[in-house]
Amino acid sequence: IEKMSKSKNNVVEPRDIISRYGADTARLFSMFAGPPEQSAAWSDSGVEGAYRFLKRLWAFLSEHKNRKDSSFDDFTFQLASTATFSLAGADVRTLRRDVHSALQQISFDFSRLQYNTVVSGCMKMFNAITQFEPGILVRVDSDDEQDASVSYAALHEAVSLLLRALYPVVPHVTCTLWTELGFAAKYGDLLDAPWPEVDPAALRQDEIELVIQVNGKLRGNFKVPAKATREDVEEMARSNEAVMRHVGGTPIKKVIVVPGRLVNIVV
Repeated sequence: IEKMSKSKNNVVEPRDIISRYGADTARLFSMFAGPPEQSAAWSDSGVEGAYRFLKRLWAFLSEHKNRKDSSFDDFTFQLASTATFSLAGADVRTLRRDVHSALQQISFDFSRLQYNTVVSGCMKMFNAITQFEPGILVRVDSDDEQDASVSYAALHEAVSLLLRALYPVVPHVTCTLWTELGFAAKYGDLLDAPWPEVDPAALRQDEIELVIQVNGKLRGNFKVPAKATREDVEEMARSNEAVMRHVGGTPIKKVIVVPGRLVNIVV
């Protein structure tokens, strides 16, 4: 590996990359390669990886557009409404939490010009979207079926957030998809669309996962209700199967609870 330089005749011509893969691929690879203030090694395979990602994005949204049961016509642009999703099923809540968590990271990283992590955040958002299966769902807190329109509304919201977040990185692909999916006809060009906002309600969790330790050594993880008190967490930790297996009959001297992070059982 050596520094790219005209004198060494080892410069990669951008026009060759653009003519083969497109301008958006060149932009995506350059911004994903690393922090802008640091040098990065050129990689042909990295360019191909960026190209594959854009092909996946295009193929998935094109397929989604053509599905008869997933019209964007009824999509409300400002979907960050607690009322819309207050009774949503677990799958919908998980999608919105993953997408809005990624958006929160993307917005922060844009503000500090960390474009490589902006791209990785968009990839996380896209992965969450592709793993979601819209349709008739059942809410976890009841036996009632949730109307399919709610799950499609969540998917459409996620797509609009992804295209707006990814637009500064790959403007040509996202602008075309924005138009093809019908957003432009209803809400105007992507260039004029507002920057997406994080919905705090989407980030709320019913359960959180805590690390459990015995004498400072990792022994597993366990889930507790998000609103559980310190006493509740301590009681659940004491009765945890992994803790009982490692503690045995030894008396527990202390239980250290670090809210939102871990529980350490001291014996």
